[in-house]
Amino acid sequence: MSSIRPLEGIVVADFSRVLAGPLCTMTLADMGATVIKVERPGSGDDTRSWGPPFSATGSTYFESVNRNKQSVTLDLSHPTDKELAKELALRADVLVENFKPGGMDIMGLGYEQLAELNPRLIYASISGFGSTGGAHLPGYDFMVQALGGLMSITGEPDADPMKAGVALVDVLTAKDATIGVLGALNARATTGRGAHIEVNLLSSLQGALANQGQAYLGAGKVATRMGNAHPSIVPYQLLRCADGSVAVACGNDAQFVKLCTEIGEPALAQDARFATNSARVANREVLIPLLEAALQSDQGAGWQDRFSGIGVPAGKVAGIDEGLDYAQSLGLDPIIEVRDAHGVVVGKQVRHPITWTPALDAPTHAPPHLGEHTEAIRDWLSNTETQTPIPQQPQVLSTS
Repeated sequence: MSSIRPLEGIVVADFSRVLAGPLCTMTLADMGATVIKVERPGSGDDTRSWGPPFSATGSTYFESVNRNKQSVTLDLSHPTDKELAKELALRADVLVENFKPGGMDIMGLGYEQLAELNPRLIYASISGFGSTGGAHLPGYDFMVQALGGLMSITGEPDADPMKAGVALVDVLTAKDATIGVLGALNARATTGRGAHIEVNLLSSLQGALANQGQAYLGAGKVATRMGNAHPSIVPYQLLRCADGSVAVACGNDAQFVKLCTEIGEPALAQDARFATNSARVANREVLIPLLEAALQSDQGAGWQDRFSGIGVPAGKVAGIDEGLDYAQSLGLDPIIEVRDAHGVVVGKQVRHPITWTPALDAPTHAPPHLGEHTEAIRDWLSNTETQTPIPQQPQVLSTS
Protein backbone atom coordinates (compact mmCIF):
# COMPACT_ATOMS: atom_id res chain seq x y z
CA MET A 1 0.00 0.00 0.00
CA SER A 2 1.47 3.37 -1.03
CA SER A 3 2.28 6.09 1.48
CA ILE A 4 0.45 9.41 1.61
CA ARG A 5 1.02 13.10 2.28
CA PRO A 6 -2.50 14.32 3.02
CA LEU A 7 -1.63 18.03 2.89
CA GLU A 8 0.62 17.91 -0.16
CA GLY A 9 0.05 20.99 -2.29
CA ILE A 10 -1.10 23.13 0.66
CA VAL A 11 1.05 26.23 1.16
CA VAL A 12 1.34 27.62 4.70
CA ALA A 13 2.65 31.11 5.42
CA ASP A 14 4.07 30.86 8.93
CA PHE A 15 4.27 34.25 10.63
CA SER A 16 4.48 32.69 14.08
CA ARG A 17 7.29 32.25 16.56
CA VAL A 18 8.18 30.57 19.86
CA LEU A 19 6.02 27.46 20.47
CA ALA A 20 2.25 27.33 19.86
CA GLY A 21 2.29 28.66 16.29
CA PRO A 22 5.44 26.84 15.16
CA LEU A 23 4.18 23.52 16.59
CA CYS A 24 0.93 23.96 14.66
CA THR A 25 2.76 24.66 11.40
CA MET A 26 5.26 21.84 11.97
CA THR A 27 2.33 19.44 12.36
CA LEU A 28 0.95 20.67 9.03
CA ALA A 29 4.42 20.26 7.49
CA ASP A 30 4.70 16.71 8.82
CA MET A 31 1.50 15.97 6.88
CA GLY A 32 3.04 17.25 3.66
CA ALA A 33 2.20 20.96 3.58
CA THR A 34 4.82 23.37 2.27
CA VAL A 35 5.52 25.70 5.20
CA ILE A 36 7.38 28.95 4.64
CA LYS A 37 8.55 30.43 7.92
CA VAL A 38 8.92 34.21 7.91
CA GLU A 39 11.64 35.40 10.28
CA ARG A 40 13.29 38.65 11.30
CA PRO A 41 16.62 39.31 9.59
CA GLY A 42 19.57 38.84 11.90
CA SER A 43 17.83 37.16 14.85
CA GLY A 44 14.93 35.12 13.54
CA ASP A 45 12.52 33.28 15.80
CA ASP A 46 13.14 34.14 19.47
CA THR A 47 13.77 30.49 20.31
CA ARG A 48 16.82 30.26 18.04
CA SER A 49 18.71 31.78 20.98
CA TRP A 50 16.88 29.98 23.79
CA GLY A 51 19.34 27.73 25.55
CA PRO A 52 21.11 25.85 26.79
CA PRO A 53 20.69 23.14 25.80
CA PHE A 54 22.06 23.47 22.29
CA SER A 55 22.63 20.63 19.84
CA ALA A 56 25.39 20.56 17.25
CA THR A 57 23.09 22.53 14.92
CA GLY A 58 21.37 25.00 17.22
CA SER A 59 18.83 25.54 19.99
CA THR A 60 17.03 22.32 20.87
CA TYR A 61 13.97 24.42 21.75
CA PHE A 62 13.81 25.86 18.22
CA GLU A 63 14.53 22.51 16.66
CA SER A 64 11.68 20.81 18.51
CA VAL A 65 8.96 22.65 16.55
CA ASN A 66 10.49 23.77 13.24
CA ARG A 67 11.41 20.76 11.12
CA ASN A 68 10.19 20.41 7.53
CA LYS A 69 10.00 24.18 6.98
CA GLN A 70 11.65 26.73 4.73
CA SER A 71 13.01 29.93 6.26
CA VAL A 72 12.85 33.33 4.59
CA THR A 73 13.98 36.52 6.29
CA LEU A 74 11.76 39.55 5.73
CA ASP A 75 11.87 42.92 7.48
CA LEU A 76 8.17 43.64 7.93
CA SER A 77 8.92 47.30 8.69
CA HIS A 78 10.43 47.72 5.21
CA PRO A 79 7.96 48.49 2.38
CA THR A 80 9.53 46.09 -0.13
CA ASP A 81 9.68 43.19 2.29
CA LYS A 82 6.17 43.97 3.49
CA GLU A 83 4.93 43.64 -0.09
CA LEU A 84 6.71 40.29 -0.43
CA ALA A 85 5.04 39.15 2.79
CA LYS A 86 1.68 40.22 1.38
CA GLU A 87 2.40 38.33 -1.84
CA LEU A 88 3.20 35.22 0.20
CA ALA A 89 -0.13 35.54 2.00
CA LEU A 90 -1.97 35.89 -1.29
CA ARG A 91 -0.40 32.70 -2.62
CA ALA A 92 -0.93 30.73 0.58
CA ASP A 93 -3.75 28.39 1.52
CA VAL A 94 -3.13 28.90 5.24
CA LEU A 95 -1.57 31.72 7.25
CA VAL A 96 -0.65 31.24 10.91
CA GLU A 97 0.33 34.22 13.07
CA ASN A 98 0.77 34.99 16.75
CA PHE A 99 1.46 38.71 16.72
CA LYS A 100 -0.20 40.80 19.39
CA PRO A 101 -3.87 41.20 18.34
CA GLY A 102 -4.04 43.98 15.75
CA GLY A 103 -0.35 43.79 14.92
CA MET A 104 -0.84 42.15 11.54
CA ASP A 105 -3.53 44.74 10.65
CA ILE A 106 -1.06 47.56 11.22
CA MET A 107 1.24 45.99 8.63
CA GLY A 108 -1.57 45.50 6.12
CA LEU A 109 -1.56 41.75 6.73
CA GLY A 110 -4.75 41.37 8.77
CA TYR A 111 -7.43 38.86 7.89
CA GLU A 112 -9.98 41.30 6.48
CA GLN A 113 -7.31 42.99 4.38
CA LEU A 114 -6.05 39.73 2.90
CA ALA A 115 -9.37 37.91 2.56
CA GLU A 116 -10.61 40.54 0.09
CA LEU A 117 -7.75 39.58 -2.21
CA ASN A 118 -7.48 35.88 -1.32
CA PRO A 119 -10.95 34.73 -0.23
CA ARG A 120 -9.76 31.11 0.00
CA LEU A 121 -7.21 31.99 2.69
CA ILE A 122 -7.51 30.20 6.03
CA TYR A 123 -6.11 32.61 8.59
CA ALA A 124 -5.24 31.31 12.06
CA SER A 125 -4.54 33.84 14.82
CA ILE A 126 -3.02 32.68 18.10
CA SER A 127 -2.98 34.94 21.14
CA GLY A 128 -2.71 34.77 24.89
CA PHE A 129 -6.14 36.01 25.90
CA GLY A 130 -8.09 36.59 22.70
CA SER A 131 -8.77 39.69 20.62
CA THR A 132 -11.36 41.37 22.86
CA GLY A 133 -10.91 42.33 26.53
CA GLY A 134 -7.58 40.55 26.88
CA ALA A 135 -6.03 41.72 23.62
CA HIS A 136 -3.54 43.94 25.43
CA LEU A 137 -2.24 41.19 27.71
CA PRO A 138 1.01 39.41 26.83
CA GLY A 139 0.51 35.67 26.47
CA TYR A 140 3.04 33.50 28.25
CA ASP A 141 2.36 29.86 29.03
CA PHE A 142 3.44 30.14 32.67
CA MET A 143 1.18 33.10 33.33
CA VAL A 144 -1.80 31.35 31.70
CA GLN A 145 -1.21 28.20 33.75
CA ALA A 146 -1.51 30.44 36.82
CA LEU A 147 -4.46 32.58 35.77
CA GLY A 148 -6.42 29.80 34.08
CA GLY A 149 -6.58 27.48 37.08
CA LEU A 150 -4.14 24.73 36.08
CA MET A 151 -1.54 25.59 38.72
CA SER A 152 -4.19 25.61 41.44
CA ILE A 153 -4.70 21.87 40.91
CA THR A 154 -1.05 20.95 40.29
CA GLY A 155 1.29 20.12 43.15
CA GLU A 156 1.09 18.80 46.68
CA PRO A 157 -1.72 20.10 48.94
CA ASP A 158 0.65 21.63 51.47
CA ALA A 159 3.15 23.06 48.98
CA ASP A 160 3.20 25.85 46.42
CA PRO A 161 1.17 25.54 43.23
CA MET A 162 3.25 24.09 40.39
CA LYS A 163 3.34 24.52 36.63
CA ALA A 164 3.51 21.51 34.35
CA GLY A 165 7.01 20.39 33.41
CA VAL A 166 6.57 21.46 29.78
CA ALA A 167 4.82 24.51 28.26
CA LEU A 168 1.65 22.48 28.19
CA VAL A 169 -0.74 25.33 27.38
CA ASP A 170 1.27 26.27 24.30
CA VAL A 171 1.17 22.65 23.17
CA LEU A 172 -2.58 22.38 23.73
CA THR A 173 -3.14 25.64 21.85
CA ALA A 174 -1.02 24.40 18.94
CA LYS A 175 -3.14 21.30 18.66
CA ASP A 176 -6.36 23.34 18.82
CA ALA A 177 -5.03 25.60 16.06
CA THR A 178 -4.15 22.58 13.94
CA ILE A 179 -7.63 21.13 14.41
CA GLY A 180 -9.16 24.45 13.39
CA VAL A 181 -7.01 24.69 10.25
CA LEU A 182 -7.87 21.14 9.19
CA GLY A 183 -11.57 21.78 9.77
CA ALA A 184 -11.40 24.98 7.74
CA LEU A 185 -9.61 23.21 4.89
CA ASN A 186 -12.39 20.63 4.82
CA ALA A 187 -15.08 23.33 4.83
CA ARG A 188 -13.30 25.22 2.05
CA ALA A 189 -13.50 22.14 -0.16
CA THR A 190 -17.29 22.60 -0.07
CA THR A 191 -17.74 26.36 0.19
CA GLY A 192 -14.71 27.54 -1.74
CA ARG A 193 -14.04 30.12 0.94
CA GLY A 194 -11.51 30.37 3.72
CA ALA A 195 -12.06 31.39 7.32
CA HIS A 196 -10.56 33.28 10.23
CA ILE A 197 -9.73 30.98 13.15
CA GLU A 198 -8.84 32.46 16.52
CA VAL A 199 -7.36 30.40 19.34
CA ASN A 200 -5.94 31.67 22.60
CA LEU A 201 -3.95 30.12 25.40
CA LEU A 202 -6.54 30.73 28.10
CA SER A 203 -9.40 29.12 26.17
CA SER A 204 -7.27 26.14 25.18
CA LEU A 205 -6.26 25.61 28.80
CA GLN A 206 -9.81 25.84 30.08
CA GLY A 207 -11.06 23.57 27.33
CA ALA A 208 -8.53 21.00 28.55
CA LEU A 209 -9.59 21.15 32.20
CA ALA A 210 -12.17 18.49 31.26
CA ASN A 211 -13.60 16.79 34.36
CA GLN A 212 -12.07 19.37 36.70
CA GLY A 213 -13.76 22.24 34.89
CA GLN A 214 -17.08 20.43 34.75
CA ALA A 215 -16.87 19.57 38.45
CA TYR A 216 -17.24 23.28 39.09
CA LEU A 217 -19.84 24.02 36.41
CA GLY A 218 -21.95 20.94 37.10
CA ALA A 219 -21.56 20.48 40.85
CA GLY A 220 -20.07 23.70 42.21
CA LYS A 221 -16.93 21.81 43.25
CA VAL A 222 -13.74 23.85 42.89
CA ALA A 223 -10.83 21.40 42.63
CA THR A 224 -7.72 21.85 44.73
CA ARG A 225 -4.22 20.38 44.69
CA MET A 226 -4.09 16.67 45.49
CA GLY A 227 -0.55 15.84 44.48
CA ASN A 228 -0.67 12.71 42.35
CA ALA A 229 -4.03 11.57 43.68
CA HIS A 230 -7.21 11.63 41.60
CA PRO A 231 -10.34 13.42 42.86
CA SER A 232 -12.73 10.69 41.68
CA ILE A 233 -10.76 7.41 41.48
CA VAL A 234 -8.83 5.46 44.15
CA PRO A 235 -6.18 4.12 43.96
CA TYR A 236 -5.00 6.31 41.09
CA GLN A 237 -1.69 7.80 42.21
CA LEU A 238 1.90 7.12 43.14
CA LEU A 239 2.20 4.49 45.86
CA ARG A 240 5.38 3.96 47.88
CA CYS A 241 7.12 0.63 47.39
CA ALA A 242 10.49 -0.85 48.36
CA ASP A 243 12.67 1.44 46.21
CA GLY A 244 10.56 4.54 45.72
CA SER A 245 7.16 4.75 44.11
CA VAL A 246 5.04 3.06 41.48
CA ALA A 247 2.12 4.67 39.62
CA VAL A 248 -1.06 2.63 39.99
CA ALA A 249 -4.27 3.42 38.11
CA CYS A 250 -7.21 1.26 39.15
CA GLY A 251 -10.02 2.35 36.91
CA ASN A 252 -12.68 -0.07 38.15
CA ASP A 253 -13.58 -2.47 40.95
CA ALA A 254 -12.43 -5.57 39.05
CA GLN A 255 -8.93 -4.14 38.75
CA PHE A 256 -8.91 -3.36 42.46
CA VAL A 257 -9.76 -6.98 43.26
CA LYS A 258 -6.83 -8.13 41.11
CA LEU A 259 -4.49 -5.64 42.76
CA CYS A 260 -5.44 -6.75 46.27
CA THR A 261 -4.96 -10.40 45.37
CA GLU A 262 -1.54 -9.74 43.82
CA ILE A 263 -0.23 -7.83 46.85
CA GLY A 264 -1.43 -10.60 49.16
CA GLU A 265 -4.32 -8.66 50.72
CA PRO A 266 -7.48 -10.07 49.05
CA ALA A 267 -9.60 -9.16 52.07
CA LEU A 268 -9.22 -5.45 51.29
CA ALA A 269 -11.37 -5.85 48.20
CA GLN A 270 -14.17 -7.37 50.32
CA ASP A 271 -14.01 -4.71 53.02
CA ALA A 272 -17.12 -2.51 52.78
CA ARG A 273 -14.92 0.57 53.14
CA PHE A 274 -13.09 -0.30 49.91
CA ALA A 275 -15.36 -2.60 47.90
CA THR A 276 -16.55 0.13 45.52
CA ASN A 277 -14.78 3.08 44.00
CA SER A 278 -17.05 5.55 45.78
CA ALA A 279 -16.24 3.89 49.09
CA ARG A 280 -12.53 3.97 48.31
CA VAL A 281 -12.70 7.69 47.50
CA ALA A 282 -14.43 8.33 50.83
CA ASN A 283 -11.87 6.23 52.71
CA ARG A 284 -8.69 6.94 50.76
CA GLU A 285 -6.82 8.14 53.87
CA VAL A 286 -7.27 4.68 55.42
CA LEU A 287 -6.73 2.62 52.26
CA ILE A 288 -3.55 4.15 50.87
CA PRO A 289 -1.32 3.34 53.91
CA LEU A 290 -2.58 -0.24 53.85
CA LEU A 291 -1.67 -0.63 50.18
CA GLU A 292 1.72 0.99 50.64
CA ALA A 293 2.56 -1.32 53.53
CA ALA A 294 1.94 -4.33 51.31
CA LEU A 295 3.92 -2.83 48.42
CA GLN A 296 7.11 -2.74 50.50
CA SER A 297 7.71 -6.37 49.55
CA ASP A 298 8.87 -5.51 46.01
CA GLN A 299 10.45 -2.75 43.94
CA GLY A 300 8.70 -0.50 41.43
CA ALA A 301 9.90 -2.39 38.37
CA GLY A 302 8.72 -5.64 39.92
CA TRP A 303 5.26 -4.27 40.67
CA GLN A 304 5.04 -2.84 37.18
CA ASP A 305 5.62 -6.26 35.67
CA ARG A 306 3.35 -8.06 38.13
CA PHE A 307 0.46 -5.63 37.85
CA SER A 308 0.74 -5.33 34.09
CA GLY A 309 0.66 -9.10 33.86
CA ILE A 310 -2.77 -9.23 35.53
CA GLY A 311 -4.27 -6.25 33.74
CA VAL A 312 -3.79 -3.57 36.41
CA PRO A 313 -2.29 -0.37 34.91
CA ALA A 314 0.97 0.41 36.68
CA GLY A 315 4.40 1.79 35.98
CA LYS A 316 7.47 3.18 37.66
CA VAL A 317 8.30 6.85 37.20
CA ALA A 318 10.62 7.08 34.21
CA GLY A 319 12.88 9.81 32.90
CA ILE A 320 12.33 11.15 29.39
CA ASP A 321 15.14 8.92 28.15
CA GLU A 322 13.56 5.87 29.74
CA GLY A 323 10.15 6.85 28.41
CA LEU A 324 11.45 6.99 24.85
CA ASP A 325 13.23 3.65 25.33
CA TYR A 326 9.98 2.15 26.61
CA ALA A 327 8.05 3.43 23.60
CA GLN A 328 10.70 1.90 21.35
CA SER A 329 10.40 -1.43 23.15
CA LEU A 330 6.67 -1.41 22.36
CA GLY A 331 7.38 -0.95 18.66
CA LEU A 332 6.09 2.62 18.57
CA ASP A 333 9.22 3.97 16.84
CA PRO A 334 9.11 7.34 18.65
CA ILE A 335 12.30 8.77 17.12
CA ILE A 336 13.13 9.89 13.58
CA GLU A 337 16.35 11.08 12.01
CA VAL A 338 16.32 14.48 10.33
CA ARG A 339 18.58 15.33 7.43
CA ASP A 340 20.00 18.41 5.79
CA ALA A 341 19.59 19.34 2.12
CA HIS A 342 22.37 16.91 1.21
CA GLY A 343 20.70 13.95 2.89
CA VAL A 344 23.15 13.91 5.79
CA VAL A 345 21.70 12.96 9.18
CA VAL A 346 22.09 15.97 11.47
CA GLY A 347 19.91 15.03 14.42
CA LYS A 348 17.06 13.06 15.96
CA GLN A 349 13.57 14.19 16.89
CA VAL A 350 10.33 12.81 18.28
CA ARG A 351 8.24 11.69 15.32
CA HIS A 352 4.83 12.91 14.22
CA PRO A 353 2.62 11.19 16.82
CA ILE A 354 -0.19 9.91 14.57
CA THR A 355 0.15 6.52 12.90
CA TRP A 356 -1.54 6.37 9.51
CA THR A 357 -2.77 3.61 7.23
CA PRO A 358 -1.74 3.98 4.45
CA ALA A 359 1.55 5.07 5.99
CA LEU A 360 2.23 8.77 6.37
CA ASP A 361 5.09 9.82 4.13
CA ALA A 362 6.31 12.43 6.58
CA PRO A 363 9.23 14.49 5.32
CA THR A 364 12.36 14.47 7.44
CA HIS A 365 14.00 17.83 6.72
CA ALA A 366 16.02 19.29 9.57
CA PRO A 367 14.87 22.65 10.95
CA PRO A 368 16.09 25.38 8.60
CA HIS A 369 19.00 27.68 9.20
CA LEU A 370 17.95 31.31 9.52
CA GLY A 371 17.16 32.57 6.03
CA GLU A 372 18.29 29.31 4.43
CA HIS A 373 15.71 29.59 1.63
CA THR A 374 15.52 33.38 1.41
CA GLU A 375 16.95 33.77 -2.09
CA ALA A 376 14.73 31.14 -3.69
CA ILE A 377 11.58 32.35 -1.95
CA ARG A 378 12.27 36.02 -2.68
CA ASP A 379 12.73 35.15 -6.36
CA TRP A 380 9.49 33.18 -6.33
CA LEU A 381 7.52 35.96 -4.66
CA SER A 382 9.01 38.65 -6.90
CA ASN A 383 8.01 36.79 -10.06
CA THR A 384 4.39 37.91 -10.14
CA GLU A 385 3.87 37.55 -13.88
CA THR A 386 4.65 33.90 -14.59
CA GLN A 387 3.69 32.47 -11.17
CA THR A 388 6.61 30.06 -11.19
CA PRO A 389 6.16 26.94 -9.01
CA ILE A 390 6.88 27.32 -5.34
CA PRO A 391 10.48 26.31 -4.56
CA GLN A 392 10.64 22.92 -2.89
CA GLN A 393 13.17 21.63 -0.43
CA PRO A 394 15.49 19.03 -2.00
CA GLN A 395 14.42 15.43 -1.50
CA VAL A 396 16.38 13.72 1.25
CA LEU A 397 17.37 10.12 1.58
CA SER A 398 14.94 7.64 3.07
CA THR A 399 15.23 7.03 6.79
CA SER A 400 14.26 3.39 6.43
